[in-house]
Amino acid sequence: MNAYNWYSTLIKPSWAPPSFLFGPVWTFLYVLIFISFGKVFMMFYQKQIPFIVVLPFILNLIFNFSFTYFQFGLKNNLLASIDILLILSTLIWAMIVIFPFARWITYIQIPYLLWVSFATVLQLTITYLNK
Repeated sequence: MNAYNWYSTLIKPSWAPPSFLFGPVWTFLYVLIFISFGKVFMMFYQKQIPFIVVLPFILNLIFNFSFTYFQFGLKNNLLASIDILLILSTLIWAMIVIFPFARWITYIQIPYLLWVSFATVLQLTITYLNK
């Protein structure tokens, strides 16, 4: 609750979505992530793809789960901004390297890419407005 109160006091741009939207969006995205990333890990386990293809997926999960800690645990907008840039870059990397092996996995990442792109601009804007 303390983190929510802190976040609600931050200056946000007028185009920021309402807080209640984040839960449903992330629930949908986590289903897509579970399906597609699970398939990537299974393909690696079955030796259908090399580790270099799996690496950006692993990093993306680490950065994705770290964001909440940086933003709401540490209440550090700068670290959260750096982290979300890493989420975006590892997602793009993952989409590129998996494409030759399983195009559908790249395509299923498009909603995630769109949301993370929007969230990156939002986070960078919030960081700028609250410096």
